[in-house]
Amino acid sequence: MKKILYLHGFSSAGSTGTAIALRNYLFQDYGVSVLSPDIPVMPSQALPFLKNFTAQETPDLIIGTSMGAMYAELLKGFPRICVNPALQMAKLLTFKHLNKNVEFQNKRQDGATSFKVDRQMVEEFKDIEKNLSLKNITPAEKKLVWGIFGKNDPVVNCQKEFIKAYGKDQFRLIEGEHSLTQAMIKKDILPLILQILAL
Repeated sequence: MKKILYLHGFSSAGSTGTAIALRNYLFQDYGVSVLSPDIPVMPSQALPFLKNFTAQETPDLIIGTSMGAMYAELLKGFPRICVNPALQMAKLLTFKHLNKNVEFQNKRQDGATSFKVDRQMVEEFKDIEKNLSLKNITPAEKKLVWGIFGKNDPVVNCQKEFIKAYGKDQFRLIEGEHSLTQAMIKKDILPLILQILAL
């Protein structure tokens, strides 16, 4: 059975509608399972958690949206689809959320309903972003990463950084905004998944 790991965005959870939609489209018709764990809030915990998770589960494909796409970019060696990757989380949080409480948009397994964005979180994202491999990417690694960008995304725009790192062949510009809709998943994401998994 093929296996996909879905990585949710900031203030979301593994229970997000995107993960549910992917499961609905992929499991019954193609027998593909979709794993979608809750990502720890603090980057210093999140990246080790995700590295351990991928080592244990060995997914055939990783899909990340926004913050999840930023983490996906760091998980070398796996095919990855990065949807509207938030490659500058520290800057985004400082501008929009610093010293504020943020409510989770989806139910978390640990029951948490909110968290605070503090200076430590911002600094940890800065440290993580230093490890983003947007330079000196090997030709083999370039072929493993696709960037999907909504034309009208009002939240993040890292298109230039992605194209510079991975090239135009791995870049897709689609109709839509920051969050994936059912229509975007069906029209733009699902065909790419089937292509990558050779289904």
